Amino acid sequence: MSNVNLLKSLPQKSGCYLFIDRTGDIIYVGKALNLKSRVSSYFRRDISDIKTEKLTKEIVDIDYIITDNELEALLLEAQLIRHHRPKYNIRLKDGNHYAYLHFSQDFLPRLETARIIKKGEIAFGPYIESETRLNLLKLANKLFKLRVSKVKPKKIGNKFLIRLSTHPWMREVGENEYKDDIAKTKIFLAGKNNLLIKKLKEEMKDYSLGQNYELAKLRRDQIKALENLTERQKIHLSLPYNQDFINYLIVANKLFVQLFNVDKGVVSHRQSFDIKLSNLQEPDKFISDFITQYYFSQEIPNELVIPKKITDQSLIQKYLTKKSDRRVIITVPEKGLKLELLKMLEKNLIYKLNTKEAPLYELKSILNLPALPNVIECFDISNLGANEMVGSMVYFKNGEPDKNNYRRFKIKTVHGQSDFAAMKEVIYRRYFRLKSEHLELPNLVIVDGGLPQLSAAQAVFRNLKINIPLIALAKKEELIYLAGKSLPLRLPEKSAALRLVQTIRNEAHRFAIKYHRLLRDNNFKKTLA
Repeated sequence: MSNVNLLKSLPQKSGCYLFIDRTGDIIYVGKALNLKSRVSSYFRRDISDIKTEKLTKEIVDIDYIITDNELEALLLEAQLIRHHRPKYNIRLKDGNHYAYLHFSQDFLPRLETARIIKKGEIAFGPYIESETRLNLLKLANKLFKLRVSKVKPKKIGNKFLIRLSTHPWMREVGENEYKDDIAKTKIFLAGKNNLLIKKLKEEMKDYSLGQNYELAKLRRDQIKALENLTERQKIHLSLPYNQDFINYLIVANKLFVQLFNVDKGVVSHRQSFDIKLSNLQEPDKFISDFITQYYFSQEIPNELVIPKKITDQSLIQKYLTKKSDRRVIITVPEKGLKLELLKMLEKNLIYKLNTKEAPLYELKSILNLPALPNVIECFDISNLGANEMVGSMVYFKNGEPDKNNYRRFKIKTVHGQSDFAAMKEVIYRRYFRLKSEHLELPNLVIVDGGLPQLSAAQAVFRNLKINIPLIALAKKEELIYLAGKSLPLRLPEKSAALRLVQTIRNEAHRFAIKYHRLLRDNNFKKTLA
Protein backbone atom coordinates (compact mmCIF):
# COMPACT_ATOMS: atom_id res chain seq x y z
CA MET A 1 0.00 0.00 0.00
CA SER A 2 1.36 3.46 -0.88
CA ASN A 3 2.01 6.11 1.75
CA VAL A 4 -0.80 8.21 0.25
CA ASN A 5 -3.34 5.42 0.77
CA LEU A 6 -2.03 4.76 4.30
CA LEU A 7 -2.48 8.40 5.25
CA LYS A 8 -5.97 8.65 3.75
CA SER A 9 -7.24 6.01 6.16
CA LEU A 10 -6.15 7.92 9.28
CA PRO A 11 -8.79 9.76 11.35
CA GLN A 12 -8.42 13.31 12.66
CA LYS A 13 -8.72 12.14 16.27
CA SER A 14 -6.39 11.71 19.22
CA GLY A 15 -4.72 8.36 19.74
CA CYS A 16 -1.61 6.26 19.14
CA TYR A 17 -0.06 5.35 15.80
CA LEU A 18 2.09 2.27 15.15
CA PHE A 19 4.56 2.06 12.25
CA ILE A 20 5.06 -1.48 10.92
CA ASP A 21 7.86 -2.83 8.69
CA ARG A 22 7.78 -5.55 6.02
CA THR A 23 8.36 -8.31 8.59
CA GLY A 24 5.27 -7.23 10.54
CA ASP A 25 7.26 -5.81 13.46
CA ILE A 26 6.18 -2.59 15.11
CA ILE A 27 9.19 -0.27 14.71
CA TYR A 28 7.79 2.94 16.22
CA VAL A 29 4.91 3.99 18.48
CA GLY A 30 3.82 7.60 18.89
CA LYS A 31 0.90 9.58 20.31
CA ALA A 32 -0.97 12.44 18.67
CA LEU A 33 -3.72 14.93 19.31
CA ASN A 34 -4.60 14.58 15.63
CA LEU A 35 -3.49 11.24 14.14
CA LYS A 36 -3.84 12.26 10.48
CA SER A 37 -1.91 15.50 10.90
CA ARG A 38 0.90 14.01 13.02
CA VAL A 39 1.53 10.94 10.89
CA SER A 40 1.40 13.00 7.67
CA SER A 41 4.24 15.17 8.99
CA TYR A 42 6.63 12.19 8.65
CA PHE A 43 6.07 12.04 4.89
CA ARG A 44 6.51 15.69 3.91
CA ARG A 45 8.70 16.24 0.84
CA ASP A 46 10.72 18.98 2.53
CA ILE A 47 11.76 16.80 5.46
CA SER A 48 15.55 16.78 5.89
CA ASP A 49 16.07 14.68 9.00
CA ILE A 50 18.13 11.58 8.15
CA LYS A 51 16.61 9.43 10.91
CA THR A 52 13.08 10.24 9.79
CA GLU A 53 13.97 9.40 6.20
CA LYS A 54 15.41 6.06 7.36
CA LEU A 55 12.25 5.26 9.35
CA THR A 56 9.79 6.16 6.62
CA LYS A 57 11.63 3.91 4.14
CA GLU A 58 10.97 0.95 6.44
CA ILE A 59 7.23 1.62 6.91
CA VAL A 60 4.93 -0.65 4.94
CA ASP A 61 1.84 -0.33 7.12
CA ILE A 62 0.37 1.98 9.75
CA ASP A 63 -1.97 0.96 12.54
CA TYR A 64 -3.66 3.22 15.06
CA ILE A 65 -5.73 3.19 18.23
CA ILE A 66 -8.17 6.04 18.89
CA THR A 67 -8.46 7.50 22.41
CA ASP A 68 -10.82 10.03 23.96
CA ASN A 69 -8.07 12.60 24.59
CA GLU A 70 -4.32 13.23 24.46
CA LEU A 71 -3.75 12.18 28.08
CA GLU A 72 -5.23 8.75 27.39
CA ALA A 73 -3.03 8.57 24.28
CA LEU A 74 0.07 9.23 26.40
CA LEU A 75 -0.89 6.51 28.90
CA LEU A 76 -1.54 4.08 26.07
CA GLU A 77 1.72 5.02 24.31
CA ALA A 78 3.73 4.08 27.43
CA GLN A 79 1.98 0.68 27.58
CA LEU A 80 2.50 -0.04 23.88
CA ILE A 81 6.20 0.88 23.96
CA ARG A 82 6.72 -1.29 27.02
CA HIS A 83 4.94 -4.23 25.41
CA HIS A 84 6.28 -4.07 21.83
CA ARG A 85 9.71 -2.48 22.51
CA PRO A 86 9.96 -0.80 19.06
CA LYS A 87 13.51 -0.20 17.86
CA TYR A 88 12.95 3.52 17.17
CA ASN A 89 11.55 4.30 20.64
CA ILE A 90 13.50 4.81 23.84
CA ARG A 91 13.61 1.44 25.59
CA LEU A 92 14.29 1.16 29.29
CA LYS A 93 15.30 -2.06 30.95
CA ASP A 94 12.66 -3.54 33.18
CA GLY A 95 13.50 -3.35 36.89
CA ASN A 96 13.80 -7.14 37.03
CA HIS A 97 16.99 -6.93 34.96
CA TYR A 98 18.76 -5.00 37.69
CA ALA A 99 20.26 -6.49 40.84
CA TYR A 100 18.61 -6.63 44.27
CA LEU A 101 19.87 -7.42 47.74
CA HIS A 102 18.19 -10.19 49.70
CA PHE A 103 18.96 -12.75 52.41
CA SER A 104 19.84 -16.31 51.50
CA GLN A 105 17.52 -19.10 52.60
CA ASP A 106 20.15 -21.16 54.45
CA PHE A 107 20.87 -21.28 58.20
CA LEU A 108 22.06 -17.91 59.62
CA PRO A 109 21.30 -16.19 56.29
CA ARG A 110 23.85 -14.17 54.34
CA LEU A 111 23.09 -10.88 52.58
CA GLU A 112 23.69 -11.39 48.87
CA THR A 113 22.93 -10.16 45.36
CA ALA A 114 20.02 -11.56 43.35
CA ARG A 115 18.60 -10.73 39.92
CA ILE A 116 15.48 -12.88 40.12
CA ILE A 117 13.25 -12.47 43.17
CA LYS A 118 10.73 -15.15 44.03
CA LYS A 119 7.14 -14.23 44.79
CA GLY A 120 6.68 -13.17 48.41
CA GLU A 121 10.41 -12.84 49.04
CA ILE A 122 11.66 -9.65 50.74
CA ALA A 123 14.27 -7.86 48.63
CA PHE A 124 15.81 -4.40 48.48
CA GLY A 125 16.34 -2.48 45.25
CA PRO A 126 16.57 -2.68 42.33
CA TYR A 127 19.97 -1.02 42.20
CA ILE A 128 20.74 0.32 38.74
CA GLU A 129 24.35 1.08 39.73
CA SER A 130 26.41 -1.88 40.91
CA GLU A 131 28.59 0.50 42.94
CA THR A 132 25.61 1.55 45.07
CA ARG A 133 24.59 -2.05 45.68
CA LEU A 134 28.10 -3.24 46.59
CA ASN A 135 28.69 -0.31 48.95
CA LEU A 136 25.43 -1.05 50.79
CA LEU A 137 26.30 -4.75 50.96
CA LYS A 138 29.73 -4.04 52.45
CA LEU A 139 28.39 -1.46 54.90
CA ALA A 140 25.59 -3.73 56.12
CA ASN A 141 28.03 -6.62 56.66
CA LYS A 142 30.42 -4.34 58.52
CA LEU A 143 27.82 -2.60 60.70
CA PHE A 144 25.83 -5.66 61.73
CA LYS A 145 28.62 -8.26 61.52
CA LEU A 146 26.75 -10.62 59.23
CA ARG A 147 28.02 -13.97 58.00
CA VAL A 148 29.81 -13.81 54.63
CA SER A 149 31.22 -17.34 54.27
CA LYS A 150 29.23 -19.99 52.42
CA VAL A 151 30.69 -22.61 54.76
CA LYS A 152 28.13 -23.85 57.29
CA PRO A 153 28.64 -22.23 60.74
CA LYS A 154 30.47 -24.34 63.35
CA LYS A 155 28.49 -24.86 66.56
CA ILE A 156 30.25 -24.10 69.86
CA GLY A 157 27.93 -24.77 72.79
CA ASN A 158 24.80 -22.62 72.38
CA LYS A 159 26.49 -20.35 69.84
CA PHE A 160 27.76 -20.56 66.30
CA LEU A 161 31.11 -19.49 64.87
CA ILE A 162 30.69 -17.44 61.68
CA ARG A 163 33.18 -15.78 59.35
CA LEU A 164 32.98 -11.98 58.91
CA SER A 165 34.18 -9.60 56.22
CA THR A 166 35.91 -7.33 58.74
CA HIS A 167 37.94 -7.64 61.95
CA PRO A 168 37.46 -9.72 64.04
CA TRP A 169 37.38 -12.35 61.30
CA MET A 170 35.36 -14.84 63.35
CA ARG A 171 32.38 -14.17 65.60
CA GLU A 172 30.42 -16.27 68.06
CA VAL A 173 26.73 -15.51 67.87
CA GLY A 174 23.48 -17.01 69.10
CA GLU A 175 20.61 -17.74 66.74
CA ASN A 176 18.24 -15.17 68.29
CA GLU A 177 20.96 -12.51 68.38
CA TYR A 178 21.69 -13.09 64.69
CA LYS A 179 17.99 -12.83 63.82
CA ASP A 180 17.94 -9.48 65.59
CA ASP A 181 20.94 -8.33 63.51
CA ILE A 182 19.10 -9.30 60.33
CA ALA A 183 16.04 -7.33 61.44
CA LYS A 184 18.24 -4.26 61.97
CA THR A 185 19.83 -4.75 58.54
CA LYS A 186 16.39 -4.77 56.92
CA ILE A 187 15.53 -1.48 58.61
CA PHE A 188 18.85 -0.05 57.37
CA LEU A 189 18.32 -1.22 53.76
CA ALA A 190 14.80 0.20 53.82
CA GLY A 191 16.38 3.63 54.45
CA LYS A 192 14.80 4.08 57.89
CA ASN A 193 18.01 5.21 59.57
CA ASN A 194 16.35 7.44 62.17
CA LEU A 195 14.21 4.57 63.42
CA LEU A 196 17.25 2.30 63.56
CA ILE A 197 19.35 4.85 65.45
CA LYS A 198 16.58 5.24 68.04
CA LYS A 199 16.44 1.44 68.51
CA LEU A 200 20.23 1.18 68.84
CA LYS A 201 20.35 3.98 71.43
CA GLU A 202 17.80 2.15 73.59
CA GLU A 203 19.86 -1.05 73.37
CA MET A 204 23.10 0.79 74.14
CA LYS A 205 21.53 2.23 77.29
CA ASP A 206 20.27 -1.19 78.41
CA TYR A 207 23.65 -2.87 77.79
CA SER A 208 25.44 -0.08 79.65
CA LEU A 209 23.13 -0.38 82.67
CA GLY A 210 23.68 -4.16 82.62
CA GLN A 211 27.45 -3.57 82.50
CA ASN A 212 27.67 -5.38 79.16
CA TYR A 213 30.17 -2.82 77.90
CA GLU A 214 31.35 -4.75 74.83
CA LEU A 215 27.86 -4.80 73.28
CA ALA A 216 27.24 -1.22 74.43
CA LYS A 217 30.40 -0.14 72.57
CA LEU A 218 29.27 -2.04 69.47
CA ARG A 219 25.91 -0.19 69.53
CA ARG A 220 27.73 3.11 70.02
CA ASP A 221 29.91 2.47 66.97
CA GLN A 222 26.88 1.50 64.89
CA ILE A 223 25.01 4.65 65.95
CA LYS A 224 27.99 6.84 65.09
CA ALA A 225 28.39 5.27 61.63
CA LEU A 226 24.67 5.64 60.85
CA GLU A 227 24.60 9.26 62.04
CA ASN A 228 27.61 10.08 59.85
CA LEU A 229 25.96 8.37 56.89
CA THR A 230 22.70 10.23 57.43
CA GLU A 231 24.52 13.55 57.76
CA ARG A 232 26.32 13.01 54.45
CA GLN A 233 23.05 12.22 52.72
CA LYS A 234 21.16 15.24 53.99
CA ILE A 235 20.03 17.93 51.62
CA HIS A 236 18.70 20.96 53.42
CA LEU A 237 15.25 20.73 51.91
CA SER A 238 13.10 20.14 54.97
CA LEU A 239 10.08 18.92 53.07
CA PRO A 240 7.31 16.54 54.14
CA TYR A 241 7.16 14.85 50.73
CA ASN A 242 9.29 12.92 48.22
CA GLN A 243 11.09 14.32 45.20
CA ASP A 244 12.99 12.99 42.22
CA PHE A 245 15.71 15.11 40.62
CA ILE A 246 16.56 14.39 36.98
CA ASN A 247 19.33 15.87 34.88
CA TYR A 248 20.51 14.66 31.52
CA LEU A 249 22.93 15.12 28.65
CA ILE A 250 22.46 14.17 25.02
CA VAL A 251 25.68 13.31 23.20
CA ALA A 252 25.55 12.23 19.56
CA ASN A 253 23.13 9.29 19.67
CA LYS A 254 23.14 8.64 23.42
CA LEU A 255 21.04 9.97 26.28
CA PHE A 256 22.80 10.09 29.66
CA VAL A 257 20.44 10.47 32.63
CA GLN A 258 21.19 10.90 36.32
CA LEU A 259 18.31 10.54 38.78
CA PHE A 260 18.26 11.18 42.54
CA ASN A 261 15.42 9.90 44.72
CA VAL A 262 15.02 12.30 47.66
CA ASP A 263 13.00 10.93 50.56
CA LYS A 264 11.74 13.88 52.65
CA GLY A 265 14.98 15.81 52.24
CA VAL A 266 17.45 12.89 52.25
CA VAL A 267 18.96 11.32 49.14
CA SER A 268 17.95 7.68 49.31
CA HIS A 269 19.05 6.39 45.89
CA ARG A 270 20.97 7.52 42.81
CA GLN A 271 20.40 5.93 39.42
CA SER A 272 22.18 6.36 36.10
CA PHE A 273 21.03 5.47 32.60
CA ASP A 274 22.94 5.36 29.31
CA ILE A 275 20.38 4.99 26.55
CA LYS A 276 21.23 4.59 22.88
CA LEU A 277 18.92 6.77 20.83
CA SER A 278 17.41 5.71 17.55
CA ASN A 279 14.49 8.04 18.12
CA LEU A 280 13.11 10.69 15.80
CA GLN A 281 11.95 13.54 17.98
CA GLU A 282 13.67 16.77 18.91
CA PRO A 283 16.29 16.34 21.70
CA ASP A 284 13.94 17.61 24.43
CA LYS A 285 11.40 14.95 23.45
CA PHE A 286 13.88 12.24 24.47
CA ILE A 287 13.63 13.13 28.16
CA SER A 288 9.83 13.32 27.93
CA ASP A 289 9.80 9.75 26.62
CA PHE A 290 12.24 8.67 29.32
CA ILE A 291 9.98 10.05 32.07
CA THR A 292 6.83 8.35 30.78
CA GLN A 293 8.63 5.01 30.38
CA TYR A 294 10.55 5.14 33.67
CA TYR A 295 7.54 6.01 35.83
CA PHE A 296 5.37 3.42 34.12
CA SER A 297 6.74 0.89 36.62
CA GLN A 298 8.60 2.96 39.24
CA GLU A 299 7.30 4.79 42.31
CA ILE A 300 6.16 8.30 41.36
CA PRO A 301 7.30 11.17 43.67
CA ASN A 302 5.22 14.15 44.76
CA GLU A 303 7.56 16.47 42.88
CA LEU A 304 9.78 15.94 39.85
CA VAL A 305 12.60 18.50 39.50
CA ILE A 306 14.15 18.92 36.03
CA PRO A 307 16.66 21.41 34.53
CA LYS A 308 14.44 22.95 31.88
CA LYS A 309 10.94 22.77 30.48
CA ILE A 310 10.27 19.70 28.38
CA THR A 311 7.97 18.78 25.53
CA ASP A 312 4.38 18.20 26.68
CA GLN A 313 5.28 19.09 30.27
CA SER A 314 1.73 19.84 31.41
CA LEU A 315 0.50 16.65 29.76
CA ILE A 316 3.21 14.54 31.42
CA GLN A 317 2.34 16.13 34.77
CA LYS A 318 -1.26 14.98 34.28
CA TYR A 319 0.06 11.53 33.27
CA LEU A 320 2.06 11.20 36.52
CA THR A 321 -0.88 12.50 38.56
CA LYS A 322 -3.25 9.97 37.04
CA LYS A 323 -0.88 7.02 37.44
CA SER A 324 -0.07 7.86 41.09
CA ASP A 325 -3.66 8.82 41.93
CA ARG A 326 -2.44 12.00 43.67
CA ARG A 327 -1.22 15.42 42.60
CA VAL A 328 2.29 15.46 41.10
CA ILE A 329 4.11 18.64 40.10
CA ILE A 330 7.04 19.14 37.69
CA THR A 331 9.38 21.95 38.75
CA VAL A 332 12.08 23.82 36.80
CA PRO A 333 14.07 25.77 39.44
CA GLU A 334 15.77 29.07 38.54
CA LYS A 335 17.75 29.44 41.78
CA GLY A 336 18.26 27.95 45.23
CA LEU A 337 19.10 24.50 46.56
CA LYS A 338 17.06 22.62 43.98
CA LEU A 339 19.09 24.19 41.20
CA GLU A 340 22.32 23.43 43.07
CA LEU A 341 21.40 19.75 43.27
CA LEU A 342 20.64 19.68 39.53
CA LYS A 343 24.09 21.18 38.89
CA MET A 344 25.63 18.48 41.06
CA LEU A 345 23.88 15.86 38.93
CA GLU A 346 25.23 17.54 35.79
CA LYS A 347 28.77 17.44 37.18
CA ASN A 348 28.36 13.71 37.84
CA LEU A 349 27.22 13.20 34.26
CA ILE A 350 30.08 15.20 32.76
CA TYR A 351 32.57 13.26 34.86
CA LYS A 352 31.28 9.97 33.44
CA LEU A 353 31.53 11.08 29.81
CA ASN A 354 34.56 10.17 27.76
CA THR A 355 37.29 12.72 27.02
CA LYS A 356 35.82 13.77 23.66
CA GLU A 357 32.42 14.67 25.09
CA ALA A 358 33.28 16.30 28.43
CA PRO A 359 34.86 19.50 26.95
CA LEU A 360 31.67 20.26 25.02
CA TYR A 361 29.60 20.20 28.19
CA GLU A 362 32.19 22.20 30.09
CA LEU A 363 32.17 24.78 27.29
CA LYS A 364 28.36 24.91 27.31
CA SER A 365 28.36 25.47 31.07
CA ILE A 366 31.15 28.08 31.12
CA LEU A 367 29.77 30.13 28.21
CA ASN A 368 26.15 29.61 29.29
CA LEU A 369 25.25 28.42 25.80
CA PRO A 370 21.61 27.63 24.97
CA ALA A 371 22.60 24.28 23.42
CA LEU A 372 25.51 21.88 23.36
CA PRO A 373 28.11 23.15 20.84
CA ASN A 374 28.03 20.03 18.69
CA VAL A 375 28.87 22.13 15.65
CA ILE A 376 31.57 24.79 16.02
CA GLU A 377 32.88 26.97 13.20
CA CYS A 378 36.12 28.94 13.66
CA PHE A 379 37.61 31.69 11.45
CA ASP A 380 41.14 33.00 10.99
CA ILE A 381 42.74 35.58 8.69
CA SER A 382 46.23 35.14 7.24
CA ASN A 383 48.11 38.10 5.79
CA LEU A 384 51.77 37.18 5.74
CA GLY A 385 52.46 39.75 3.03
CA ALA A 386 50.94 42.84 1.54
CA ASN A 387 49.01 40.79 -0.97
CA GLU A 388 46.99 37.56 -1.03
CA MET A 389 45.13 38.07 2.25
CA VAL A 390 43.04 34.94 2.89
CA GLY A 391 40.57 33.60 5.38
CA SER A 392 39.89 30.12 6.66
CA MET A 393 36.99 28.37 8.37
CA VAL A 394 37.28 25.03 10.12
CA TYR A 395 34.28 22.92 11.09
CA PHE A 396 34.25 20.78 14.23
CA LYS A 397 31.45 18.31 14.91
CA ASN A 398 31.13 16.64 18.32
CA GLY A 399 34.57 17.96 19.22
CA GLU A 400 36.25 16.45 16.15
CA PRO A 401 37.39 18.12 12.89
CA ASP A 402 35.17 17.53 9.86
CA LYS A 403 37.51 18.46 7.02
CA ASN A 404 34.87 17.97 4.34
CA ASN A 405 33.19 21.10 5.69
CA TYR A 406 36.32 23.28 5.88
CA ARG A 407 36.15 26.45 3.76
CA ARG A 408 38.80 28.77 2.26
CA PHE A 409 38.21 32.42 1.37
CA LYS A 410 40.24 34.66 -0.91
CA ILE A 411 39.62 38.21 0.31
CA LYS A 412 37.94 40.20 -2.47
CA THR A 413 36.82 43.57 -1.08
CA VAL A 414 39.65 44.57 1.29
CA HIS A 415 42.75 46.43 0.12
CA GLY A 416 45.70 46.59 2.47
CA GLN A 417 46.10 44.69 5.72
CA SER A 418 42.93 45.08 7.78
CA ASP A 419 42.13 41.99 9.80
CA PHE A 420 38.92 43.68 10.96
CA ALA A 421 37.61 44.26 7.42
CA ALA A 422 38.79 40.87 6.18
CA MET A 423 37.08 39.07 9.07
CA LYS A 424 33.92 41.03 8.36
CA GLU A 425 33.94 39.94 4.70
CA VAL A 426 34.57 36.28 5.47
CA ILE A 427 31.88 36.09 8.16
CA TYR A 428 29.38 37.84 5.89
CA ARG A 429 30.02 35.53 2.93
CA ARG A 430 29.68 32.41 5.08
CA TYR A 431 26.46 33.26 6.91
CA PHE A 432 24.75 35.13 4.09
CA ARG A 433 25.02 31.90 2.13
CA LEU A 434 23.78 29.70 4.99
CA LYS A 435 20.83 32.00 5.60
CA SER A 436 19.96 32.35 1.90
CA GLU A 437 20.00 28.60 1.36
CA HIS A 438 18.21 27.87 4.67
CA LEU A 439 21.10 25.70 5.86
CA GLU A 440 21.73 24.75 9.46
CA LEU A 441 23.66 27.29 11.55
CA PRO A 442 26.43 26.24 13.96
CA ASN A 443 25.98 26.13 17.75
CA LEU A 444 29.04 28.32 18.33
CA VAL A 445 31.26 30.62 16.24
CA ILE A 446 34.87 31.34 17.24
CA VAL A 447 37.00 34.07 15.68
CA ASP A 448 40.76 34.22 16.11
CA GLY A 449 41.71 37.51 17.76
CA GLY A 450 40.38 39.93 20.33
CA LEU A 451 37.72 42.65 20.53
CA PRO A 452 38.21 44.01 16.96
CA GLN A 453 37.56 40.61 15.38
CA LEU A 454 34.66 39.96 17.74
CA SER A 455 33.14 43.35 16.85
CA ALA A 456 33.48 42.58 13.13
CA ALA A 457 31.54 39.32 13.51
CA GLN A 458 28.91 40.98 15.72
CA ALA A 459 28.30 43.68 13.11
CA VAL A 460 27.69 41.02 10.45
CA PHE A 461 25.30 39.06 12.65
CA ARG A 462 23.29 42.22 13.37
CA ASN A 463 23.15 43.02 9.66
CA LEU A 464 22.00 39.50 8.75
CA LYS A 465 19.64 39.35 11.75
CA ILE A 466 20.97 36.01 12.93
CA ASN A 467 21.66 35.00 16.51
CA ILE A 468 24.57 32.57 17.01
CA PRO A 469 26.70 32.35 20.19
CA LEU A 470 29.99 34.09 19.40
CA ILE A 471 33.39 34.30 21.08
CA ALA A 472 36.90 35.46 20.20
CA LEU A 473 40.08 33.80 21.44
CA ALA A 474 43.08 36.11 21.77
CA LYS A 475 46.57 34.71 21.32
CA LYS A 476 49.35 34.94 23.92
CA GLU A 477 47.19 35.42 27.02
CA GLU A 478 44.49 33.06 25.67
CA LEU A 479 41.63 35.26 26.84
CA ILE A 480 38.09 34.54 25.68
CA TYR A 481 36.04 37.58 24.66
CA LEU A 482 32.29 37.09 24.72
CA ALA A 483 29.67 39.02 22.80
CA GLY A 484 27.87 41.39 25.16
CA LYS A 485 30.52 41.12 27.91
CA SER A 486 32.96 43.94 28.64
CA LEU A 487 35.58 41.82 30.41
CA PRO A 488 37.30 38.76 28.91
CA LEU A 489 37.18 35.31 30.45
CA ARG A 490 40.33 33.50 31.55
CA LEU A 491 39.97 29.73 31.87
CA PRO A 492 42.30 27.52 33.94
CA GLU A 493 45.22 26.13 31.94
CA LYS A 494 44.06 22.56 32.57
CA SER A 495 40.48 23.31 31.48
CA ALA A 496 39.27 20.78 28.92
CA ALA A 497 37.07 23.49 27.39
CA LEU A 498 40.07 25.80 26.91
CA ARG A 499 42.09 23.01 25.30
CA LEU A 500 39.24 22.33 22.87
CA VAL A 501 38.92 26.00 21.89
CA GLN A 502 42.71 26.26 21.45
CA THR A 503 42.76 23.14 19.28
CA ILE A 504 40.03 24.55 17.04
CA ARG A 505 41.71 27.99 16.81
CA ASN A 506 45.11 26.44 16.00
CA GLU A 507 43.53 24.29 13.29
CA ALA A 508 41.94 27.38 11.71
CA HIS A 509 45.32 29.13 11.82
CA ARG A 510 47.08 26.14 10.22
CA PHE A 511 44.46 25.89 7.49
CA ALA A 512 44.69 29.63 6.69
CA ILE A 513 48.49 29.56 6.42
CA LYS A 514 48.33 26.46 4.22
CA TYR A 515 45.99 28.26 1.81
CA HIS A 516 48.12 31.41 1.89
CA ARG A 517 51.25 29.44 0.99
CA LEU A 518 49.40 27.62 -1.78
CA LEU A 519 48.44 30.94 -3.41
CA ARG A 520 51.98 32.32 -3.06
CA ASP A 521 53.44 29.16 -4.64
CA ASN A 522 50.99 29.41 -7.54
CA ASN A 523 51.85 33.07 -8.11
CA PHE A 524 55.57 32.26 -8.02
CA LYS A 525 55.11 29.54 -10.63
CA LYS A 526 53.26 31.99 -12.87
CA THR A 527 56.18 34.44 -12.75
CA LEU A 528 58.52 31.68 -13.93
CA ALA A 529 56.26 30.58 -16.76
